[in-house]
Amino acid sequence: MVKFCSLFSGSSGNALFIGTEKTKLLIDAGLSGKRILEALCSIGESPAELSAILISHEHSDHVRGAGILSRKADIPIYANESTWCAMETGLGPVKLENKVAFCTGQQFEIGDICVRPFSIPHDAAEPVGFNFFAEGKRITTATDIGHMSEELLEYIVGNDLVLLESNHDTEMLKVGPYPWPLKKRILGDHGHLSNENAAKVVAYLAEKGCTRFILGHLSSENNFPELAYQTTYNALSEKKIAVGSDVELAVALRDRVGHINII
Repeated sequence: MVKFCSLFSGSSGNALFIGTEKTKLLIDAGLSGKRILEALCSIGESPAELSAILISHEHSDHVRGAGILSRKADIPIYANESTWCAMETGLGPVKLENKVAFCTGQQFEIGDICVRPFSIPHDAAEPVGFNFFAEGKRITTATDIGHMSEELLEYIVGNDLVLLESNHDTEMLKVGPYPWPLKKRILGDHGHLSNENAAKVVAYLAEKGCTRFILGHLSSENNFPELAYQTTYNALSEKKIAVGSDVELAVALRDRVGHINII
């Protein structure tokens, strides 16, 4: 049995949980340590049992609480070398034995979970998504994606569950309050994936056999959960794929714990 849950997912902070009976992992820690600890307890998980914190990249909405959690519960933090260099000062003191560096593209094991970090296009030092392999299941988390590519699709296809970024509605972003340089960054090849592009990816993955999808990392200013959901729902419907019977589709919310997925 593999347990997966979005604790928080959005432009204001990100933290995901994946675990087996033996191994418990936190993916990113972009909120206060207190809020993440409360969220873990709300899904029946003890922070003291966390095996590791995995960091996708150094932006504050992914690392804000990592240092305090590591210090409070003596948890190792895993990131690639470039991300460590970019985030280390902001984390505060972390025990040397709790600083673990992985190589992007190379699999490693934490307990009975195999982790494969893969490169994603985003404006950070060396950002990654993660494949997780446990008990014959495969789960992937991929957010902060400026654009989708054939190489990236190879890491995302063939999963039992995918959490994929659906950050913004393009038209909302274009007419919204953000200054033009920020809009240009978000829309760029190393920015964030739009609802429209996420929907196309989900439809493609569904045709290839994936049956569980969670849309994540929604913008607070340029998106609505209902809009992200409907955009992907429509793309699936166009392919004659029925949400609720053929596939499961959910949206990870920015400010609260999501549905617990047992796979």
